[in-house]
Amino acid sequence: MIFDSHCHLDPQTYGGDSGVDEVIATAVAAGVTRMLTVGSGYGEGSAARAVDVASRHPGVVWASVGLHPHDASLLTDHVASELYELAQQPVVVAYGEIGLDFYYDNSPREIQRQAFVRQIHMAQELNLPIIIHDRDSAGECLEILKKEGAFEAAGVLYHCYASDVEHMHEVVEAGGHISIPGVVTFKKSDLTRAVARAVPSDRLHVETDAPFLTPVPLRGRRNEPCHVALTLDYIAQLRELEPSELAEQCTQNSMRFFGISE
Repeated sequence: MIFDSHCHLDPQTYGGDSGVDEVIATAVAAGVTRMLTVGSGYGEGSAARAVDVASRHPGVVWASVGLHPHDASLLTDHVASELYELAQQPVVVAYGEIGLDFYYDNSPREIQRQAFVRQIHMAQELNLPIIIHDRDSAGECLEILKKEGAFEAAGVLYHCYASDVEHMHEVVEAGGHISIPGVVTFKKSDLTRAVARAVPSDRLHVETDAPFLTPVPLRGRRNEPCHVALTLDYIAQLRELEPSELAEQCTQNSMRFFGISE
């Protein structure tokens, strides 16, 4: 039984509601019995669609809501109010993904910072753990989280972790969690493999980030939650564990982090 801690089950990507339902059914049949669909990354409508998907699949799919740093310029008072309201739905167990992306700079950096801080505060008011997107911020993302007291609140999970082992230890020592995607299986991803070996067992999560980052040997195809098993098996080899043992540990970590009971 595996928990995909981060996927984007957006109907716009998977061919409408019926396509999403089929992808979820395939995942469950493959042993991926729990998944978190992220309501962030496809514009301001992402959150509502994620909540709808989770509501149609109770006990299997949960949702997060938020505004991705790419879309930070869209965070008006009206959008913030909509996100706050959606976040109070029972299927919503996290806020995000939010953070900083200084690689693409799809929104101006200062706007990203402002949106990030505002949403940290919203998550704190809602008592929801935060899912972090951090790309090329050179440590600024972590500094903001510390300054705003995020680690003292409901929790912080760095999704699709892309930095080095030293920074990973800084995140963990602050109280954070780390999620590893299919990138770990890529030929040139020695850095991610080093991180996957070193993350403390009680802070480790696995994810697909579907529809992106499909693991080897399926790289090049559209990613789906069922493929998280390939990533988990690969990490189990790196950590010299049985896949079933790692699956149980990661699933328990994700359920505890998101506040989901058995």
